[in-house]
This record gives sequence, C-alpha cells and structure tokens, in this order.
Amino acid sequence: MKKLLVINSSARTFRSQSRRLTEVFVEHWRRVYADTRIRFRDLGNTNVPHINEKWIAAAFKPEAARSADESASLSLSNTYISELREADIIVLGAPMYNWSIPSALKAYIDQILRVNETWKVNPTDPLNPYVGLLENKTLVLLLSRGSQGYEPGGYNEHMNFQSTYLETVFAIIGIRDIHIVAINGVSSDRENLKESIDRSHQKVRDLIHDL
Repeated sequence: MKKLLVINSSARTFRSQSRRLTEVFVEHWRRVYADTRIRFRDLGNTNVPHINEKWIAAAFKPEAARSADESASLSLSNTYISELREADIIVLGAPMYNWSIPSALKAYIDQILRVNETWKVNPTDPLNPYVGLLENKTLVLLLSRGSQGYEPGGYNEHMNFQSTYLETVFAIIGIRDIHIVAINGVSSDRENLKESIDRSHQKVRDLIHDL
C-alpha cells in the first residue's frame, strides 16, 4: 500500500485551482486504490514559521548538543520531515504568486531543507555538492498560473520561478521522480480557462495509472 502526502499551499480555499487539482487527484486515487493511506498538510491557511537564528544554530548542531530551546525550535521541522520520509508519493498543490510560489510554501521549504536530515554535503564533487537523503519517492506538482507560456520553450519561460524552483529544491533532497500538471491561464476568458482546467484534470487522472 502506497502512502500519500497531499500538501496544499494556496491562500485561497474555495476558488483555488491548485486545490481543485489535488482534490481531483485524491478522488481518482481513491477510486483506483481503495486501500490507501493519505495524509494532508495545509500550508496556505496555517502559520508556517520562518526560520530564525535559533533555528539555524540548532540545525547545524548534533542533536545531543542542542539546548531545550533549540530542540523546540526544530519541532515543527521534524514533523514536516517525518511526513516526507513516511510518504511514497508527495502531491503538492501550488499556485504561481508573482512568478514564484506562495510565501507559506517557501517557509515550509526552508523548514525541510536541513543538512544531514534531508541532504548532506558531498565534498568530493564540487559540481554536485549535495546528496539527497529522501530517496525512492515520487513528487507530483499540481500547479496553477494566471497566464500562459511558462513551459519549456514558452514565451514566459524566463519568468517561471515556480516549477523550476520546486524541481530544483526537491531534487536536492533526493526526489527526482517529478511529474508536473499545470492549469495555465487562470486569468484568461472563461472558455479558454475551462478547456485548460478540463485538460489538466484529465492529465491528473491519467497520471495516477502510471504511478
């Protein structure tokens, strides 16, 4: 039985296209795999703390050398990382905000990128200095964007700091089996948007059978 971790990061609740994509994924997954275990993590409507000096000091110390306050500062980070370790498939819903990702998702990424926990340094290869510690996992990025042309070769590719960033940071922690489904043109006219939504929802359903 595969274990899923479903993460939502949109600040919107009822009108979020990225949340709708994760809902479609979960709905169809449960139809295909009745015996399944799914954990949900909502970042968009919760307070994801930014890392601070105490957090950084604690993260770079061995566990036995940390003070009680330093250990407490890593508590939520430990929870996030434990959820990632347990999951076989990570489903991440993320809208494009200002050509990048929501601030809550960036804060989450800062919490989970921890040396000797999700990555370690490879001093023997300066061209590939990071070794990811979360292996044998699949990441599904379910994205929404206000405009078109953000895919490779598209006219807005140079402004895509959303999927390119997410692919990079998750690869650093060892997750390289990455699939992307995006709704483009959320700000487009209703007819074009409906076509983009329908195509993306079908891609999600098709993808599930390949995982």
